[in-house]
Amino acid sequence: MAQGGWRWVRGLWLAGRPLFQGRALLLTNTLGCGALMAAGDGARQAWEIRVRPGQRVDPWRSARMFAVGCSMGPCLHYWYLWLDRVLPAAGLRGLPNVLKKVLVDQLVASPLLGAWYFLGIGCLEGQTLEESHRELRDKFWEFYKADWCVWPAAQLVNFLFVPPQFRVTYINCLTLGWDTYLSYLKYRIPGPLTPPGCMALDSRAD
Repeated sequence: MAQGGWRWVRGLWLAGRPLFQGRALLLTNTLGCGALMAAGDGARQAWEIRVRPGQRVDPWRSARMFAVGCSMGPCLHYWYLWLDRVLPAAGLRGLPNVLKKVLVDQLVASPLLGAWYFLGIGCLEGQTLEESHRELRDKFWEFYKADWCVWPAAQLVNFLFVPPQFRVTYINCLTLGWDTYLSYLKYRIPGPLTPPGCMALDSRAD
């Protein structure tokens, strides 16, 4: 059974390996970013439907998340290629350059992608530039503080141990939870959200 399982995993790896080589890697990174951002929004919508009676799934909301995620994919693809070329690092011996990469990524890529997210979604929703800018101003620092809590450690692992062709895929695997948070930050409604069961308990308490 174990041998058969490993044979299956090896066959899956051999079948998928072309997706991480040459020109196909750009397409893989692009679609991966879009799919994971849409999945994160789907997870957030499922939670909202549970606690907001009457709310229904909004497929267009997830489609907008997919589109913005796909637009970020090529940027991340070429961003990591540039970082690896400018600050080459191999293993622990390259730790100084790895730390520089993490810092540059946090100071440059993170705020730019955060702004891109809010402005891009706003544009697709029909917001004016002024409305999108106001939302970005209101939510940016909350986003950026959360970003510093999550991504420096994740990127340290990325730049130390992950082969270059898998960097964006590694990030995409981690971003399902992060994209759920981004969906929450974008679409949250002011005021507490209380699950229906808790509401019933509160009413009995009264």
